[in-house]
Amino acid sequence: MSASALKDLNISQSVDLEKGKDNSVKSCISRPKVNGNKCVNKEENAPPSCHDAVTNGTEAATADVEYIDSENLIDLPDVDTSLSTLVERLDSKDWIMTCEALNNVRQLAKYHKERLQELLEPLVPLVVKSVKNPRSAVCKTALMTCADIFKAYGDLMVDSIDQLLVQLFLKASQDKRFVCEAAEAALMSMTSWISPSVLLPRMQPYLKNRNPRIRAKASVCISKSVPRLDVEGAKDYGMDKLIQIAATQLSDQLPESREAARNLALELQVFYEKSQASTSSVNDGTLSDSPDADSWEAFCQSKLSALSAQAILRVTSTPKEGATVGVTSAPKEGVAVGC
Repeated sequence: MSASALKDLNISQSVDLEKGKDNSVKSCISRPKVNGNKCVNKEENAPPSCHDAVTNGTEAATADVEYIDSENLIDLPDVDTSLSTLVERLDSKDWIMTCEALNNVRQLAKYHKERLQELLEPLVPLVVKSVKNPRSAVCKTALMTCADIFKAYGDLMVDSIDQLLVQLFLKASQDKRFVCEAAEAALMSMTSWISPSVLLPRMQPYLKNRNPRIRAKASVCISKSVPRLDVEGAKDYGMDKLIQIAATQLSDQLPESREAARNLALELQVFYEKSQASTSSVNDGTLSDSPDADSWEAFCQSKLSALSAQAILRVTSTPKEGATVGVTSAPKEGVAVGC
C-alpha cells in the first residue's frame, strides 16, 4: 500500500473516532426534559467521564419519573400487595423503585391512611433517607411525600418530626429550585396541619442553629405557625416567649429571618391588644388606674432588654391599615420561597 493511501486511511479513522467521542459526550450531558408533571431524567450523578452512562457499548435507557400533584393521585389497584412490599421497596437500591414506592405512600396516605398508619414508625426513617438522597428525582418525590403525610396525619407526625425538620430546612435553602419549592411546600403543609402548640417547641431550637439558612427557615415557619394559635393559644403558649423569639430574629444575619420576625411582632401586637380589649370588657369596662401599664409598649419594655424593646416598637409603630383583621393574613397563603 502506498504512503499516500496509508495517510488517507489514518485520517479517516481519526475522524470516525472523534465523531464517536462527540456522540458519547452529548449523550452524557443531556439534560432532563420536563413536560407537564412528567420529568424524564438520565443518570444525574454520573461522573464527567460517563462510565455509568454506557454499558457494554450500549447507552443506558432513560427513566420516566412522574411528579404527580396530590389532587391528581389515584387509588392503588392492589392495596394489599403494595402494603406488604412497601418498606422493602422504599429501602431499595433501585431509585426508580424507590420513587414508585414513595408515590405509593402518597396514594395510601390519601385513600387508606388508617392502614398506612401501622407502618409509620418504620416508614418515616426511610422517607428521611430518600429526602437526603443526592438524586433530585428521589429527593423531590420524598418531599412531596412529606407534604402528603403531614396533611393525612397532622399531630400524629409530631413524634417523627425531629427526623424531618433539619432536612426540610436544608432542602428549602438549596439552589436547585424545583427541590427547594417541594421542600417549601412540605414546610407549608407541616405548619398548616400540625397544631402550633406542639410544633413550636420542636422548631424553636433551630433558631439557634449555626447555619443561618436553617435559622431563617425556622423563623419563617414559626411566623406562619403562630397565627394559628389565636389569642388564647398565644397566651397559653406564652406571649413573653414569642416576643423574645421575634426580638432575637430581628437582628439575624439573613433578611428572610428578619422579615419573618417583623411579621411575628406585628401578629403578636394584634394578639396582645385583642387580649387587653377582651380583659377590659370582662371587667365591665373598668379601666386600670394606669392605662399605660397595660400598653403594648409597656409589655415589650417589661419582657425585653431596652435595645430589643426599641427594635420591636420601631417595627410595630408603623401604620397598620390591615392589622385589625390579622396582620399576617397575606403571608398565611404559603411559606415564603427563598430559592
